[in-house]
Amino acid sequence: MEETCKHLSQIQEVTPSARGCEDCLRIGDVWLHLRLCETCGHVGCCDSSKNKHATKHFHATGHPIIKSFEPGEDWGWCYVDEIFFETL
Repeated sequence: MEETCKHLSQIQEVTPSARGCEDCLRIGDVWLHLRLCETCGHVGCCDSSKNKHATKHFHATGHPIIKSFEPGEDWGWCYVDEIFFETL
């Protein structure tokens, strides 16, 4: 039986909050890869980055779904259901 994300209905049309990790930009730090919150548009750095701002944003807000904000990457992740999915 294939698992499905129960939070896909919460995906919104969002405007990215920054061209890079908004939290790293604020503190003058660097990141590896970017993730876009599909609820509010927050741009945060991935868990391979030392600050892990995308995951910290999830813990602070409860916004469940991110997608890659990297060119050529078409995938999303639900923190709650722990499921990857392809984006359009």
